[in-house]
Amino acid sequence: MNLKKFVLPVLGLPRWAKSIIVASVDIALCVLTVWLALYLRLGEFIQLSGNAIVGVIASVLIALPIFVISGLYRAIFRYSGWPALLAVARAIVIYGFLYMAVFTAIGVQGVPRTVGIIQPVLLLLFIGASRALARFWLGDDYNRILKQAARPRVLIYGAGNSGRDLVGAIVNSPEMQVVGFLDDDSRLCGHLLNGQPIYSSSDLDNLVTSLNVSVVLLAMPNLARTRRNQILTQIRSARVAVRTLPSMSDLVKGKVSISDLRDLDIDDLLGRETVTPNHILLAMCIRNKVVMVTGAGGSIGSELCRQIMIVGPTKLLMVDQSEYALYAIHQDLLDKFPDKDVVLIPLLGSVKDDERMLEIMSTWRPATVYHTAAYKHVPMVEHNMAEGIKNNVFGTLTTAMAAAEYGVADFVLISTDKAVRPTNIMGASKRLSEMVLQALAITDVNTKFSMVRFGNVLGSSGSVVPKFRQQIRSGGPITVTHRDITRYFMTISEASQLVIQSGAMMTRGDVFVLDMGQPVKIYELARRMTELAGLTLKDERNPAGDIEIEIIGLRPGEKLYEELLIGGEPQPTSHPRIMKSREQFIEWNSLEDELQTLEMALNINDVGAIRLIMERLVPGYTPSADIVDWVYAEEKA
Repeated sequence: MNLKKFVLPVLGLPRWAKSIIVASVDIALCVLTVWLALYLRLGEFIQLSGNAIVGVIASVLIALPIFVISGLYRAIFRYSGWPALLAVARAIVIYGFLYMAVFTAIGVQGVPRTVGIIQPVLLLLFIGASRALARFWLGDDYNRILKQAARPRVLIYGAGNSGRDLVGAIVNSPEMQVVGFLDDDSRLCGHLLNGQPIYSSSDLDNLVTSLNVSVVLLAMPNLARTRRNQILTQIRSARVAVRTLPSMSDLVKGKVSISDLRDLDIDDLLGRETVTPNHILLAMCIRNKVVMVTGAGGSIGSELCRQIMIVGPTKLLMVDQSEYALYAIHQDLLDKFPDKDVVLIPLLGSVKDDERMLEIMSTWRPATVYHTAAYKHVPMVEHNMAEGIKNNVFGTLTTAMAAAEYGVADFVLISTDKAVRPTNIMGASKRLSEMVLQALAITDVNTKFSMVRFGNVLGSSGSVVPKFRQQIRSGGPITVTHRDITRYFMTISEASQLVIQSGAMMTRGDVFVLDMGQPVKIYELARRMTELAGLTLKDERNPAGDIEIEIIGLRPGEKLYEELLIGGEPQPTSHPRIMKSREQFIEWNSLEDELQTLEMALNINDVGAIRLIMERLVPGYTPSADIVDWVYAEEKA
């Protein structure tokens, strides 16, 4: 007889029924052990009648209440191993004292006194053995059912090929269990796909409750961004987490697998359509050329390196002062592009070191330089003013002069919207570095200098997105500096592609401004990320919510709103996301003298003089706070 076939029916019984079965087994064991105890004492099997039955009745009446109170019937299958044996042992010890008190200490006529000692020992062995047998018989299947029940219940949005492949991959997965499909096509609703029902997408709210759904898997890789945003808004209102498949262009291996699922892309948080890059522009300054990237280990620099590798230079010079960051991007490119016939050259060095920059330029003679090396964290630069200016302004000057000396054709500076009417040293230093290139561009040099100005890059180091994700995973709170703070956002990949394309359109001294779309409220971004994680916002309207947003106040030098243009209307270019701006600057002869004065103040760390010079040089620079430089503050203390 195959007992395994009874496993699932037994496990499927309600808890009260399982408790009755186990109690019945224990009653039977009480009867059996009294009978065996009498045999061991008398040397022969006797009928359980007369006074002998008193021992049976007493055993059942004493054992059952003790077993109930000890919890042996509350978690029948949860106990395993030593916890189960200890629970049984404690109950039997209490039972044994009472049973011996009746039959050994007091005595019952017709029942040998030694039965009061032998029977509890036998009952301990038999009860323990019964639990071990149940664990052996039912345990594996029970644990499997428990694990299955613990898996998050998911709906797959999209009953197409990707959805069908995905449910096939999930069937045997220990990570999740599929309970159905959602689809916009009403003709499919009510049918089955791979054994799973297809529901109307309009029923999502009800299905989340009735099916206890915690995650929606978006399996529509070719979906238009507009429709995708509509679906995400619907899912946010249903308060479930979202995971998605990448675009079909990324699913080049063919069949979809569970490993393809990822957290919601940063693009989805922006809610705007991406523009296909112009491959002619991408290739003009890169293909079959020696290309150099400063700050190659940074978030923007490293993504630029990846995009450059796709286009195909002959050599890629990666310059960074951080050994670890340089090693990381070098290994990343080797792993991602094993078949690319590109010579990768990682070079340690600071852009402030003129000898090192000249050495690199003279050795490899790059045709194009993308200058991303900069200190960009606003409060950090505000607290370290001199070093921020040395790196951002004089690092740019040093690299640009070396590029001009050794005939670099195209030099592109990565700038920021914080350079427009800056309120902090980081923004002012970036505007001054722009002015340096603008001034150099009209001197008698063959190098074309230009700069590309854009807003915040989602996913970069210091970006709010990874910070918010970590805070959500930790249970909050999410920290926002001001409820009304607003920023322009762009993804790293889109920004890097637009930088490359801007460089291909440069003439001399061009300031390119990227179309960042509509500005985004940081508070709204935090709320959106919370909802797309399947959580609720905790506020005065919902005090029982999951995640709270905490307002911590503006940081030194931080603005409520950012701008991209200093003045005037930008000129369009051949690319819909790239504009060109002509902005005032100081000619090189005058600027050079001012830079020498600034350098002298930097060398002695005269913070007060440094700020005054920056205010004089950078139009619109209006410090928003007192000087907070660490060295200055310590000296004043």
